[in-house]
Amino acid sequence: MVQETQTARRIMSGNRPTGRLHIGHLFGVLTQWVEFCRTSEAFFEVADLHALTTSFERTESIRRNTTELVLDWLAAGVDPQKCAIYVQSHIPEISELHLLLSMIVPVAWLQRVPTYKDQIAELGPEIATYGFLGYPLMQLCDIAIVRANTVPVGKDQLSHLEIGREIVRRFNHLYGATLVEPQPTLSEFPDVPGTDGRKMSKSYDNQIEIADDEPTTTQKVRSMVTDPLKIRRHDPGRPEICPVFALHKILNESRVPWIEENCRSGALGCVDCKAELAEKLNGFMRPVRERRASLDENAVGAILDAGAEKVRVIAKETLADVKSAMKLP
Repeated sequence: MVQETQTARRIMSGNRPTGRLHIGHLFGVLTQWVEFCRTSEAFFEVADLHALTTSFERTESIRRNTTELVLDWLAAGVDPQKCAIYVQSHIPEISELHLLLSMIVPVAWLQRVPTYKDQIAELGPEIATYGFLGYPLMQLCDIAIVRANTVPVGKDQLSHLEIGREIVRRFNHLYGATLVEPQPTLSEFPDVPGTDGRKMSKSYDNQIEIADDEPTTTQKVRSMVTDPLKIRRHDPGRPEICPVFALHKILNESRVPWIEENCRSGALGCVDCKAELAEKLNGFMRPVRERRASLDENAVGAILDAGAEKVRVIAKETLADVKSAMKLP
């Protein structure tokens, strides 16, 4: 079986097309993806079906968001010649595999996923649909259909991958070793704060987008919250609680000791501190944004078609093996 003979590292990851990506994605996920293109066989999915689980009443933006998402990936340096970039719904084998595996997954397994009740409490009971309950299973199918053996995750996502691993073990126990059990590669993503001090997120509308221009970035940095006790310029600050300082630690490492010392002493005011951060951030983002501006969005469709063609070769083989193992005609 493939599970026994596959030795090369095959990576699978993706994003939902819910809008443009921000610098938090760039500093964490996308820099990893660029490296995976060089070191592994990589598959990157636009998870449009997953977007329906929480946005089934607002589908009009999914197509446009798909284009924006891929443009952000390409601008970050993800090379479509060295990976497969594709749309989830363009791989019908994922949905068929999801149906087949749903027959063996106890409902209680899905209900115990930590984020299930948390997201219902946060987003409202109307999202508690059959599809939303099965979200972790479809995530597993995204991985299993390409026989990925490695999935990059943060510690907070381990529970999602673990239920997928349990499903694979259950299937292989029932029908024989057929599916690949994916292993996590733990990633320490940097803690990127948004303009309001909370984790940067589109949900909080506190993001600095990859596609933002320099004046917009500067304005957003100027609006960032800082230490609420540092009211006047020469008041001593507490950099450990300041989101501006947290971004300096990511972008401006050589200056961090000086910034910390002068913030604490009151010699450095927040206006000057933000101005330096805006300059550093715009400098870092300039080549990324120049690449994005040079991209032809009309080429995105061809990239997605080529990716789907590559994925479907593997997906058809995987689905055929699953049906054979289940003794289906």
